[in-house]
Amino acid sequence: MAAPGAAATDLEVVRGKRAALFFAAVAIVLGLPLWWKTTETYRAPLPYSEISGLNALQLRLMVPVTVVFTRESVPSDDQEKLPFTVVHEREIPLKYKMKIKCRFQKAYRRALDHEEEALSLGSMQETETMLAEPQEQAEGSLTVYVIPEHSSLLPQDMMSYIGPERTAVVRGIMHREAFNIVGRRVIQVAQAMSLTEDVLAAALADHLPEDKWSSDKRRPLKSSLGYEITFSLLNPDPKSHDVHWDIEGAVRRYVQPFLSALSAAGNFSVDSQILYYAVLGVNPRFDPASSSYYLAAHSLPHVINPVESRLGSSAASLYPVLNFLLYVPELAHSPLYIQDKDGAPVATNAFHSPRWGGIMVYNVDPKAYNASKLPVRVEVDMEQVMEVFLAQLRLLFGIAQPQLPVKCLFPGPKSEGLTELARLLWAGSGETLPPATTTLTSLAQLLGKISNIVIKDDVASEVYRAVAAVQKAAEELASGHLASAFTASQEAVTSSERAFFDPSLLHLLYFPDDQKFAIYIPLFLPMAVPILLSLVKIFLETRKSWKKPEKID
Repeated sequence: MAAPGAAATDLEVVRGKRAALFFAAVAIVLGLPLWWKTTETYRAPLPYSEISGLNALQLRLMVPVTVVFTRESVPSDDQEKLPFTVVHEREIPLKYKMKIKCRFQKAYRRALDHEEEALSLGSMQETETMLAEPQEQAEGSLTVYVIPEHSSLLPQDMMSYIGPERTAVVRGIMHREAFNIVGRRVIQVAQAMSLTEDVLAAALADHLPEDKWSSDKRRPLKSSLGYEITFSLLNPDPKSHDVHWDIEGAVRRYVQPFLSALSAAGNFSVDSQILYYAVLGVNPRFDPASSSYYLAAHSLPHVINPVESRLGSSAASLYPVLNFLLYVPELAHSPLYIQDKDGAPVATNAFHSPRWGGIMVYNVDPKAYNASKLPVRVEVDMEQVMEVFLAQLRLLFGIAQPQLPVKCLFPGPKSEGLTELARLLWAGSGETLPPATTTLTSLAQLLGKISNIVIKDDVASEVYRAVAAVQKAAEELASGHLASAFTASQEAVTSSERAFFDPSLLHLLYFPDDQKFAIYIPLFLPMAVPILLSLVKIFLETRKSWKKPEKID
């Protein structure tokens, strides 16, 4: 009777062992991989090797310069050597591994028949009209015409001329070193027309060594996809002054042509407003000698903050806002003048604040108070005002008056539109690429060190897009295609910042490992202990059965 009971017991033991092994196999083979897969942090692949290569990227800013030689501009022996190409290059080291090389590629050639005819005329205006080409010239490219040494096209005391449409004229020379002498003159003119040290200093101020450039060259507005320009008329004493200004006509005549020439560098929007009872935050001081009031240079920074609270334009703006304020002082503080650091009156009676805007004080003619009763009607001279505001706008964008070579004829504003655009595109491209590469490098280092951060597909696509844009911008700059390089650089900085500041990167950033143990141990421990104990028991019994000696009859 004992044999069937023992057999049943043995069968139950075997069945229990099989059940324990089955549960262990299911937990290890199926449950553990499934749990690991469903709870892992998703991380899309990123181009880490390409990003590390961007950190040591070398930018080459190339300016294509076509140098056209007329007959008798250089010796005949040198004329026979045409055409050929000369490259003038210099390097600017940055704080990081990235370097920038400025390259002027001068393509020398003979003048064509219609160019010879145009440059033989006696009037520069007629020459410019005849040389005007129907096709558009690439942004950033220059054309320099070399005329005979004693040509009457330029005044005899002038060696060069900077004209519109990115063209210039320089005098040749009959000398055995003619090409070297003319080449130096061409470089001086080309730097004044496009890629100057001031432009590079303004664009790369944050990436150059501290002692490389002075602080006054770190002022220009940062490159952006758009800008908002606000003109405000401040009338603190409407009981005394009835101020009228034709701001719409002034913007149409003076501001819009300037902004249209710079449209490739960003989107510009212009608005205006009139603020009454808006006073300055500083009390002017009275000067008994001149019976006038003045604002000292050290008090000018305190003028902006009280007025800025009344403007209300920058709070809801996505783009940088430039404020230009025309202030008509109240009757009790008229006339009002601005003094410089030496105590002398400022000629324009205006000042500007870097990356903010400018303020101009417009005094009412004292004779107006004797001719009529209060309030006095004031007609603002918009030509005078806009001349000051446009000069301040150029300073805010880092477009200063070019450093002209010695004995260079510069006709004035009509030659500045395309030149200013080229400078803005150079500055924008050089300014945005280093921050884009720095952002991508920082993001790659952050994601490499912290494994808890989720990398979604859209973040990875932004990173890939930014890397491709940086590479394209570098290629376009090296080829001298300025407009496409600027567009690619803007896309690079936009995509890199969008990826770096994506909210999904922070979801699991502050989820340490001890919290994982606190969550998963209560879940897995009650299930794992019986399985582990059963496996240990099975292992010990199996090991004991192996060591048990067999009986020999």
